[in-house]
Amino acid sequence: MALTNNDIFKKLRVAHKLRDDDIVKICALVDFKVTKSELGAFFRNEEHPKYMECKDQILRNFLNGLVIHLRGPMPPKKPKKD
Repeated sequence: MALTNNDIFKKLRVAHKLRDDDIVKICALVDFKVTKSELGAFFRNEEHPKYMECKDQILRNFLNGLVIHLRGPMPPKKPKKD
């Protein structure tokens, strides 16, 4: 039984003790908009009528934002001297 994107998202949320507001802010770090109601749909039980599958794009953007949230933005690259 493989983990779904929803399962991964839930586990990351619990592991990092994130609230819906935190997740919205993290996604905003990579210019990706997600609403609290969408988040609620991702974290629902699969049998619930309002359940929504978390697509790869949503999880990818959240992970990219989480990296920035935890590490800070990448420093600008220095030009190479030839």
